Amino acid sequence: MKIDRIESWKEHVPLSRPYTIARGTHEAVELFFVRLISDGREIGLGSASPAEPVTGESAADCAAALDEARLAPLIGRDPRQLGTLCTWAGEELAKQPAARAAVDMALHDLFGRLVGVAVVDLLGRRSPALPTSITLGIQSTNEALEEVREYLGRGFTCLKVKLGISFDEDMERLRKIREEAGPQVRIRADANEGYSADETRRIAPLLEELDVEFLEQPMPAAADDEFARLPQALRDRLALDESIHDERDALTHAHGDAAPGTYVIKLMKAGGISPAVRLARIAEAGGRRLMWGCMDESAVSIAAALHAAYACPATRYLDLDGNFDLARDPAEGGFRVESGKLILDADAGLGVRMRD
Repeated sequence: MKIDRIESWKEHVPLSRPYTIARGTHEAVELFFVRLISDGREIGLGSASPAEPVTGESAADCAAALDEARLAPLIGRDPRQLGTLCTWAGEELAKQPAARAAVDMALHDLFGRLVGVAVVDLLGRRSPALPTSITLGIQSTNEALEEVREYLGRGFTCLKVKLGISFDEDMERLRKIREEAGPQVRIRADANEGYSADETRRIAPLLEELDVEFLEQPMPAAADDEFARLPQALRDRLALDESIHDERDALTHAHGDAAPGTYVIKLMKAGGISPAVRLARIAEAGGRRLMWGCMDESAVSIAAALHAAYACPATRYLDLDGNFDLARDPAEGGFRVESGKLILDADAGLGVRMRD
């Protein structure tokens, strides 16, 4: 049993609904795909969505890392040597985490298909199905309220509100969204490093008043010293995203004065399923909650994150809506959405397939 062929390619995918966050406006995404073929029949799929401000790699970096010649050492290897092959990917693609994530999830998918078991069960299924948040970009209050009504009408029960450009406008928009959504809808917020320490302190009473579950990455990742000086009660209501990439970051923030309430794990930052699960174990040991997030991504990598999330005891939240706004997703399957919850399919591996 050997890997006998590797295919990789890029697809430019427009978004059906462009959105704005503190770092800018997004209208399209460059998605990369990897297909591993074993014995001419079994396949494993992976996908990457690089974003240089987050993953540290450009689209060109990711393309070079996924070049079939670069991945040629996998040819002839036994895909049942999953741990060994994922270790190779981690070392070879250490500086291109999104590319590494694509290879890592493709190896997991291939192994799962070969043995006829879903990846979540290979890892050890723990969490039940959870609702995902769906994201409201930075926009006018009226536009945001229209989206709230749309998303609630589609059955979603959890909203994530992007903040971080204008503090006063953010506060007003957040208040109006809570009024429109009502008390039964869960709300989270994400400033994408757009606030100062002072603004982070100023927003704390509103988080309590509006029952906002948590505020994600309010301050720049470089401001860890300032973060540590925030009141403990406030830090417990904050989630770190851009500050948490790998196990070293997780250890740094697991204990003491720099500890947030929640870590945000993204496969594109962590480098795939294998390192993400290791990061999750550190979070669990430190008493941190986990939210599993994403970029604009295909169903391939969203499914991979979901398998990992449901295998980790510290998982409390999902923000896996990255394929909802793709004008066309080149892949399908792996999971379904029911009343806002993400339900894994029962298929082996990741359960995903490329569209015809």
